[in-house]
Amino acid sequence: MRIGIFGGTFDPPHNGHLAVARAAMKELELDEILFVPAAKNPLKDRGPRATGDDRLTMLSLLVAGEPTMGVVDLELQRGGASYTVDTVSDLQVAQPAEYWFILGADALKGLSEWKQPAKLLKMCRLGVIVRPSMTDSDAAMRVAAPYRDKVDVVRMPPIDISSTEIRNRLARSQTIAPYVPAPVMAYIDEKGLYQD
Repeated sequence: MRIGIFGGTFDPPHNGHLAVARAAMKELELDEILFVPAAKNPLKDRGPRATGDDRLTMLSLLVAGEPTMGVVDLELQRGGASYTVDTVSDLQVAQPAEYWFILGADALKGLSEWKQPAKLLKMCRLGVIVRPSMTDSDAAMRVAAPYRDKVDVVRMPPIDISSTEIRNRLARSQTIAPYVPAPVMAYIDEKGLYQD
């Protein structure tokens, strides 16, 4: 099995996340993508606005109808700071497979700050989402020399969507219809999420 792990806060999840997952599935020839919502990103000062249960439900709504995509609540169950190396290790024990951790090229800059990056890259490869204008070597250069052979580039058109912008639009009572699937939008509305 070739499995992609797509971690993040997903606060809220949106069509851009789905597009990234689809591109990674195609480019890396994956059998499955697992969305893994973080309990708390250790590299961010603030935690997510929505609860873990709400983000888990929204992710389930996001991937409904996508038979090769699923949602795993490992990090939410563990609680506290979410570390990729712990998640990949747990997944390798539960389901041994060939794993790719999916991330944006910008996140590679901080890879050395992650918990045990060398151990992480012994357990999985990196599927790095890059802008069409970025070369493979540009992406690889963002990773420390010993890890460069663990990077696979995933090209896709730029997507001008962010969870922050969606939260801002909701706070201003603006529509988010173009950015999230209807079931996710309905859930956000029903729960009154992000509407300060």
